[in-house]
Amino acid sequence: MEKETMIEVNNISMRFNLGIEKGFSLKQGFVDLFKKDKKNKPKNNEFWALKNVDFKIKKGEVIGFIGSNGAGKSTLLKIVAGVMKPTKGNIKAYGNICPMIELGAGFDPQLTARENIYLNGAVMGYSKELINSKFQEIVDFSELKDFLDVPVQNFSSGMIARLAFSIATIVEPEILIVDEILSVGDIAFQAKSEAKMMSMITGGTTVLYVSHSLESIRKLCDRVVWIEHGEVQKIGGKEICDDYLKYMEVK
Repeated sequence: MEKETMIEVNNISMRFNLGIEKGFSLKQGFVDLFKKDKKNKPKNNEFWALKNVDFKIKKGEVIGFIGSNGAGKSTLLKIVAGVMKPTKGNIKAYGNICPMIELGAGFDPQLTARENIYLNGAVMGYSKELINSKFQEIVDFSELKDFLDVPVQNFSSGMIARLAFSIATIVEPEILIVDEILSVGDIAFQAKSEAKMMSMITGGTTVLYVSHSLESIRKLCDRVVWIEHGEVQKIGGKEICDDYLKYMEVK
């Protein structure tokens, strides 16, 4: 029996404007007015971060996304998560999505860890009752019991990652979007977060996973999508990692 489709990415393209706009001033206005050589005026430059990206993901699949820095992987995941709207094409997702893209992005640095648990949980759509019931679980997983009443601005990046990951994973979503978060924190936390993600995977969660670690891609993923210069190069099994390595060697 064929598995149901969870995500449809339909010919997605994403355009950014890289033009540098000068701030207006009276002085600049007079300079531009009498400037004879207008050929040298800066023009708006369009940059297509994604070009006609198209694929489907089945329920329970773990899909790894690989490619060079700036290839468009993170942009694609933000579009799937609903954080960004594509210039062309559309996304269809058939399930609730938990995006773990920028851990700690919803934190207020001046608030304590305790306060940020409730704030970040609310941002992710969790009710106060749910957070109350899961509070101790969050604290235990993050191992930040002694820092609950310390402002987050005094936390290291690893501590922030631990707290954010612990909040994000208190419920098991139908679709999990993960962008490099398994590479943050210390070695013990990396192993702990990977085990947590594995429990989600075995529980039937559909996962979109971006990583520069081909070892973790091979270990965790069923299929691999290789994106380069905003375009899908190949989609297939774990052998795509070998093709990508060959490409990087001659790049």
